[in-house]
Amino acid sequence: MPRVTYIEFNGAEHTVEVPVGTTLMRGAVDNNVPGIDADCGGQCACATCHVYVDAAWLDKTGLPEPASQEATMLSFAAAAQPNSRLSCQIKMQQELAGIALRMPEGQH
Repeated sequence: MPRVTYIEFNGAEHTVEVPVGTTLMRGAVDNNVPGIDADCGGQCACATCHVYVDAAWLDKTGLPEPASQEATMLSFAAAAQPNSRLSCQIKMQQELAGIALRMPEGQH
């Protein structure tokens, strides 16, 4: 099963297995990873699963489409960056095995 490393703002790392087809948000929640609040349960309606995708992985995860619901939600996220994504919108694929996601200081 592919692994994901979630990196908290303070540098603490949590490496977990996430089944293919599962969102990276669900992988964090199911494994009790702190820092991914997921208040809306993965409906792309709150931006509390905001993560930063390292540049090396952006070609595989892509960026939100302009004017998409994800892009709109990210416009409300604190500390959004050009490499920001909502982890509820990224589904695990075998080619994402080993991805590392960094979290902002806070989700609200």
